[in-house]
Amino acid sequence: MSIGRLSPHEQRVLDEIEGALRRDRRLDRRLRTLRLGRLPDPARLAACRPSTPTVLLLLAVSVTLMVVGIVTAAPGVIWAFAGVWPVTLFAVFRLLCRWTQG
Repeated sequence: MSIGRLSPHEQRVLDEIEGALRRDRRLDRRLRTLRLGRLPDPARLAACRPSTPTVLLLLAVSVTLMVVGIVTAAPGVIWAFAGVWPVTLFAVFRLLCRWTQG
């Protein structure tokens, strides 16, 4: 930021704000440990063990969104269904795999 564009008073206020932020240890720690752009770990994703009530809830939400999407043809509902449906299929698949392992 160019210092020449701020008045002396504005620059002094900005310096005080920046100084207060530098002294905040919790904020500093959160900013240092911030992880951006990490892809999900495939091994951790494959180890997902959804419970039966979770899968039933996902199925209910998916069917409700599908019916509402068919009836209203609202783009938001259709996109919500498109986002929930793959998660539901994955959860059903993982639950069936767990049941068939014995």
